[in-house]
Amino acid sequence: MDDHTHHHHPGPVQGAGHGIAGRKHQVTATDPASASGRHDHHGAGDRDDEHVVHSHGKHAGHSTAMFKDRFWLTLALSVPVVYFSPMFGHLLGYMPPQFPGSAWIPPVLGTVIFLYGGQPFLKGGLDELKARAPGMMLLIGMAISVAFVASWATTLGIGNFDLDFWWELALLVAIMLLGHWLEMRALGSAQGALDALAALLPDEAERITATGTETVSVSELRTGDTVLVRSGARMPADGTIADGQAEFDESMITGESKTVLRAPGDSVVAGTVATDNTVRVKVTAVGEDTALAGIQRLVAEAQASSSKAQALADRAAAFLFYFATAAGALTFIAWTLLGSVPDAVTRTVTVLVIACPHALGLAIPLVIAISTEQAARAGVLIKNRMALERMRTIDVVLFDKTGTLTKGEPELKDAAALDGVSREELLALAAAVESDSEHPVAAAIVRAARNKGLEVPRATGFTSMMGRGVRAMIEGRTIQVGGPALLRELGITEPESLADTTRAWMNRGAAVLHVVDGGRILGAVSLEDAIRPESRQAVAALQARGIKVAMITGDAQQVARTVASELKIDEVFAEVLPADKDKKVAELQGRGLKVAMVGDGVNDSPALARSEVGIAIGAGTDVAMESAGVVLAGNDPRAVLSMVDLSRASYAKMWQNLIWATGYNIIAVPLAAGVLAFAGVVLSPAAGAVLMSVSTIVVALNAQLLRRVKLNPSPAR
Repeated sequence: MDDHTHHHHPGPVQGAGHGIAGRKHQVTATDPASASGRHDHHGAGDRDDEHVVHSHGKHAGHSTAMFKDRFWLTLALSVPVVYFSPMFGHLLGYMPPQFPGSAWIPPVLGTVIFLYGGQPFLKGGLDELKARAPGMMLLIGMAISVAFVASWATTLGIGNFDLDFWWELALLVAIMLLGHWLEMRALGSAQGALDALAALLPDEAERITATGTETVSVSELRTGDTVLVRSGARMPADGTIADGQAEFDESMITGESKTVLRAPGDSVVAGTVATDNTVRVKVTAVGEDTALAGIQRLVAEAQASSSKAQALADRAAAFLFYFATAAGALTFIAWTLLGSVPDAVTRTVTVLVIACPHALGLAIPLVIAISTEQAARAGVLIKNRMALERMRTIDVVLFDKTGTLTKGEPELKDAAALDGVSREELLALAAAVESDSEHPVAAAIVRAARNKGLEVPRATGFTSMMGRGVRAMIEGRTIQVGGPALLRELGITEPESLADTTRAWMNRGAAVLHVVDGGRILGAVSLEDAIRPESRQAVAALQARGIKVAMITGDAQQVARTVASELKIDEVFAEVLPADKDKKVAELQGRGLKVAMVGDGVNDSPALARSEVGIAIGAGTDVAMESAGVVLAGNDPRAVLSMVDLSRASYAKMWQNLIWATGYNIIAVPLAAGVLAFAGVVLSPAAGAVLMSVSTIVVALNAQLLRRVKLNPSPAR
C-alpha cells in the first residue's frame, strides 16, 4: 500500500495533494491517455493550430495554413506581374522586356492571382454583403474586382481606358493575404479547449464481468457497469466506489490542493486519478451526463459569449467601404456631367481601387505580430488577438489562489513543542518518520528539517495508517505523525497550552499534524500553501495602475482571508464550487466591470473563457491554457503586468496606424476623384498606387517602434 493515503488533515489543507508538478497531468504508464501520447503540456495532443478551421467571423471556414499557402504562391506570381507591367516600368524608368506573348504575362498571371489569391476575400465580401455588415473582406473584394475588370478592359482595348492595374491588383492581394495570415496566427482556437478536456478521459476502461475483466472503449460503458481503476489511472466515467479505497487527485477538476480519500459509497468523477490503490467503481454517469462533459459545455458557451467583439480594422474598413462607395458614385456622376464617360470611368475606378489601402490590411496584423513576439520574450504567450486589445480596458484581475498566487504546494509554517522537547528535536523526529513517504506534506516536513540543517535520525519499520497518519521506530521509540483522527484513535487529548496554538493555526486555514511518542504528544507542526513572493509585487503594481485585484478559491473563508490580508487584495470569493467560478466572473461583469481571470486548473477553464481576458498560468493544465487567450510561460504572476503594459502600448500603435491609413484615404480619395481638377491637381492611378505603398511603409515602421516598450522581466520558467 502506498503511503500517499496516510495523512488525514483537519481543514482545507492547501497544497497537500499536488504541487507545481501536480498541475501538469500526473499520469503513469497505466494511464491510457498518457500512453497513447494524447497529453502534451503545451497543448491538446497533436493538434496543429495551422490547420484549425475557424467557425465564426470573417475567417469562417478559413485556416491559417490556407492563408499562408495562398500568400506564398501569390507572392511568387506577383513578381513577374509587377516586373512586366508597363505602368510599373514607367514609374521606375525602365522598359519591361518584350517578346512574343510578354504582354499577356500580367493579365494571365493576374487572373490566376485574382481567382486563387483573391478567393477568400471575394467569398468573404459576398458573405458580408449578404449579412449587410460590410467590413474588411468586402472592401478588399470590391477593390480587387474593380481592378480586375478595369485591367482586362485596358488589356483588351475596350473603351480606350488606361487602367492597367494588374501590378496593383497583385500586390494588393499579396499584402492582404500576408496581413490575414499574420492575424490568424495570433488567433486562438476555441476547439483546443474542448480537445484538451476530452483528453482527460482515458481511451479504454477495464469493465468487470462475471468471468473477470474485459478492456472496452470508454464509449461502450453504460450506467450500472463496474470498472476496475488501477493505481495511477484516470476515471473513465462518473461513479461511486464499490470496493476498496484510494486517494484521488481531483485537482484537474476541482482545483483543490490536496488528494482526497474516497472509500466505498463515495462519488468519484471522470478524469480524476486514483493515486495509490486499485478500486472498483460502479458507473453512475457516462458521456454527456458526466461532470467533465458539463465543464465542456460551460467552456463552449463561455467562449461563444466572448467571441462577439469586432476588430478595430473591421470597423475602420466598414467606414471606408461606405466612404469609397459614396465617393465613387459622386465621382462618376460629377465627371459624367462635367467631363466625359471615359474620364468618369477612369476617375471612379481609381477611387475604388485606392480606397482599399495596403496599410489598413497591415495596420492591425503587424502590431499584433510584433506585440506577440515582444510578449513571448517576457514570458507571455498571446493566443487570442482580442485578448491583447481588451487587456487595456480591464477593471479587475481575478486570480485563482492555489498554484497562481500561491505555490500550490505545502510548506512548513510553524512548530510548537511541549515541555522537555525542543522545536528542533520535534521537527527532526517528524522528518525521520516522514522520510520514507512521498506525500507532498511529508516532503515539506523533510525539506524544512534539511533547510534548518537538522540531524535527522534514522527511522525503521515505516507504516502508513490509512486516513490517520504514519508510524515508525526511532531508537526504540514508536513515533507517530498524524491529524485529529490519530489522536482520537489513541485516546489522547491535546494539552490546552498546545491547543491554543493549533487552534490559531487552523483559524488561518493551516494543516496541523501532531507528533506522538507512544501515548504522549510531543508537539505539533503547521503547514500552509506558500504564497509566491512575486504575488505581492504583482498585486501592488496592478493596483498602482488603477486595476482592482480579486481572488477566488474553493478553500475555506479563513484560508482565503489569510492570503488576501497578506497580499492586500481588494475582494475575495471563498468556498466557491467548481461550477460557480464561471458565475463569479459573470457576477463581476454584471457590476459593469471588465474581468481578466488568471487560473491554472480545469475548473478554471469556463471562467477563463467567460472573462474578457483569460490568462492561464503555464504550469497549469492543458485545458486551462487552451481556454485562455493568454498563457504565462512561467509561474510568475507579475507577467500579467507585461500584458497590461503591452496592451496599452499596442492599442496606441493600432490607432496611430489606423489614423494614418484611413487619414491617407480621406485625403487621397477626393484627390483621385478630381475635386481639385479645376486647379490642375489630379491624382493619377499610378501616383495613387505609389502613395499607397508609401503609406504601407510608414505603418510598418511605426509598428516596429513597439519593440522599444520595456516590459517586466521574464518570469522564471
